Amino acid sequence: MIRQKSFHNKRATLFLVPTPIGNMTEISMRQKETLEKVDVIACEDTRNSGQLLKTLGINKRLIAYQNFNEENSSKGILSLLEEGKDVALISDAGYPLISDPGQKVVQLVSRSGYNVVPISGSSAILNALVASGLVVQPFLFVGFLGNQSSQRRKRLKEFKDYPMTMVFYEAPHRIEKCLKDCLEILGDRSCTLAREMTKLHEEFIRGTFSEILEICKELKGEMVLVVEGKAESDEVDFNEVVGEVQKLVDQGFRTKEASKQIADKMGLSKNKVYDLYLETLPKE
Repeated sequence: MIRQKSFHNKRATLFLVPTPIGNMTEISMRQKETLEKVDVIACEDTRNSGQLLKTLGINKRLIAYQNFNEENSSKGILSLLEEGKDVALISDAGYPLISDPGQKVVQLVSRSGYNVVPISGSSAILNALVASGLVVQPFLFVGFLGNQSSQRRKRLKEFKDYPMTMVFYEAPHRIEKCLKDCLEILGDRSCTLAREMTKLHEEFIRGTFSEILEICKELKGEMVLVVEGKAESDEVDFNEVVGEVQKLVDQGFRTKEASKQIADKMGLSKNKVYDLYLETLPKE
């Protein structure tokens, strides 16, 4: 166990600092103060981040931290912490680690006993979710489904029976293909497409996949797609439910845990699933 009391030790710290997702006035005082006081700032693109820091009047050493050099860069950041230097990790927009690099360095730094401290800030996920008009809790953040249709369809099939609201990221040049894949795999569900959030042309388009497909060719900007989960159906194939529970039991799961997992996946009552499974067991 590693217990971190962030502000009650003298160890060097890796700060995870979100950056604005569009509107530059959303930078907070704490974000700015953190970037001002650290020794080094690790970022995805030194040019983009350099422009942000210039706007904020901050002059700091920048180092690149990207997906392709994440392992080596993580070791470099750890070395800086070992020298007693504080480091801030930022992404081009929004939170580090969320569909952006950072996972490896956080794992390495935390395992090595140094502080990892998150700073609050802009979140495209939460902005889109709370304004979507769909059920907010529970929700599943998926991120990008994949560049190719085969990748998207495979992942959508994994999520099609989930009862919770789902949040996807998508690029504007792929949004039409993504919506078509969603329509075919998930059915014509309610959804909200949020684009250009916090910017002048911010827009929330609430409807169904088929409705949004009618206008998607004209849409531009960074996009977040919020999709309703699968509704619980009165017509449940109980043999299928019991079979899915049995598969988990055969893998070594306890009956109650297996029932809970299948209930969550299929949008059913865990007690109902558990009772159904027990009814199939031989009577003593």
